[in-house]
Amino acid sequence: MAEPLRAIVTGGASGIGAATVTALGSRGVRVLALDLAAGEGILACDVGDDASVSSAVAEAAARLGGLDVLVNNAGIGAQGTVEGFDSAEWERVLGVNVLGVARVSAAALPWLRRSEHAAIVNVCSVAAATGLPDRALYSASKGAVQALTRAMAADHLREGIRVNSVSPGTARTPWVERLLAAADDPDAEARALAARQPHGRLVAPEEVAEAICYLASPAAGSTTGVDLLVDGGLSSLRLRPAPPTT
Repeated sequence: MAEPLRAIVTGGASGIGAATVTALGSRGVRVLALDLAAGEGILACDVGDDASVSSAVAEAAARLGGLDVLVNNAGIGAQGTVEGFDSAEWERVLGVNVLGVARVSAAALPWLRRSEHAAIVNVCSVAAATGLPDRALYSASKGAVQALTRAMAADHLREGIRVNSVSPGTARTPWVERLLAAADDPDAEARALAARQPHGRLVAPEEVAEAICYLASPAAGSTTGVDLLVDGGLSSLRLRPAPPTT
């Protein structure tokens, strides 16, 4: 009988990360979450800090007895145009969303190289390739993640490490919930976000988690350098307006 896979998920305490921890666990994967605050099954890790990342990844690999899968999910949002952010905010967001992926991946690579089923899955966004209003900084960070995913896939394929990304549309995550709560009319804003996606609703974190599980699975052994869209058709479909209801 094959040994269970061993995985770590950054930003694993809530939203897409928590859904991914649950989905991997349901498949028999031994999984630990990394997040800012420690808890049951969660190791404290600030992906914006080199020492924190090195310590947390080493502890996770020791607890699990190795590492097969890394899910780089931790990230922060940013709302506004290019005029709306000072240099410190650019550095803060890029330091988490882009350098965080690089830091955790670099720390995990020595263990992944020992695995027969090594995979990295980066959580990107449709904002990487689709122009969305008031998302200049966030989009720039996710565009970098998409490019970094392809470069890492090329660098590490011959080491037996697959690297892919998943790009959700607007998902019902804690950050989106906070945006809705701060809107002048939260219900109207929620309807607008849902209508922007051709399937007419927000993406569920569990749907993104299922895509991550596929990319992380040995069953996807010939899939690398791919960005898998989970966006209700936002990136690729151009539907005619729905007929009015009577």
